[in-house]
Amino acid sequence: MAEPMRVRAVQNGEWTEVKILMKHRMLSRLGWDTSGKLVGPHFIQTVRGTCNGQPVLHVNFGISVSRDPYFAFRFKGGKPGDKIVITWVDNTNDSRTDETVIA
Repeated sequence: MAEPMRVRAVQNGEWTEVKILMKHRMLSRLGWDTSGKLVGPHFIQTVRGTCNGQPVLHVNFGISVSRDPYFAFRFKGGKPGDKIVITWVDNTNDSRTDETVIA
């Protein structure tokens, strides 16, 4: 299981601003480890977000996203106290889900 994401959500007028720091290696190509074994690509493919169970984000990442990606988005309709849930899935079917509440 991957390290926890840092997720922050703040109400700013009619918009809810969400900022996410995801901890992931994001290996974009074949490479070799220190013992000489071939290591394949390992990267986040899909990021989804919900607010109180309603979808507010669906993003497909590719191999060009950097290590430990930072991602921010905003949406209308959230209010302080609502629960934001963010989930990512990588190309090895590893996943991570974290949540926060809107401040």
